[in-house]
Amino acid sequence: MITVSKNGAGDFTTVQAAIDSITSTPETVFIKNGIYKERVEIKKDNITIIGESSDETIITEGFYANELMEDGSKKGTFRSYTFFVNADNFNAFNLTIENSAGFGKKVGQAIAVYAEGDMITFKNCRLLGHQDTLFTGPLPLHEKQPGGFTGPTEFAPRIPGRQLFEDCYIAGEVDFIFGSATAYFKNCTLFALNRNEKINSYYTAPSTYEGQKFGYVFDNCTFTGNCPDQTVCLSRPWRIHAKVVLLNCHLSSQITDYGFHDWNKPESHDTVFYAEYKCDGKGYTPDKRSPFVKQLTDDEAKEYTLKNVFSL
Repeated sequence: MITVSKNGAGDFTTVQAAIDSITSTPETVFIKNGIYKERVEIKKDNITIIGESSDETIITEGFYANELMEDGSKKGTFRSYTFFVNADNFNAFNLTIENSAGFGKKVGQAIAVYAEGDMITFKNCRLLGHQDTLFTGPLPLHEKQPGGFTGPTEFAPRIPGRQLFEDCYIAGEVDFIFGSATAYFKNCTLFALNRNEKINSYYTAPSTYEGQKFGYVFDNCTFTGNCPDQTVCLSRPWRIHAKVVLLNCHLSSQITDYGFHDWNKPESHDTVFYAEYKCDGKGYTPDKRSPFVKQLTDDEAKEYTLKNVFSL
């Protein structure tokens, strides 16, 4: 095990130096409490990082999409990350990972965690940001604007991996969980931030591929925040085959009655799979949901266990 400590009581004083030192895997990096202001990039398989505590082991940076590069171009969404993992069999426990850039109206997109690979797990972690907090790669198959995908995996093969987020707290505003992975969220709290807009937040914006069996599954999660009632949507489709299923989730009163938005893509009504099962709370209004939202039967809901979703 490699130990990171801000005060020099470990093997390294920065997380990235510890990661760079790894020559063979599997390997575990233990990070002592402290604020580590740095960008972290992990590109090796079979690495585990463990924080001393989720509240006091903090990795933070403040890059953002509207930031100007040396050549005068903007950094863009996919170069704004604080924490980048492009690897298989990666695990993170007991950490806070933050993009501190601020609200999207000012800085644009600002990714806290950019995760791409198969069998990626974040457990008991706090992922903090504003617009586009968590990117669950891969990217969509095609960009809509030239240069829109500029970043570390724009030319990588588009292979949707499996990602697990368990007992995590994830905060943000616009589309703050987005991407094409098969991602399972278990016992998580999703916190939507108020922008003082008619629609303040969209928790998710999946880009699930056509033919992909699963997209995002939320199991026993709490959808909350600090927004006024009826000003937050559960999802909108970044791409028209988006899939989101909510199982036994608690939905706060800030969620709109219709719940799910089509992002002004009427064609998505026939292609998305948005579904709920036995949710509760003032934000759960199944009789008022958008017409393209499905309420699952008991038998249909059984398909969305973690074991089944990850056994692809």
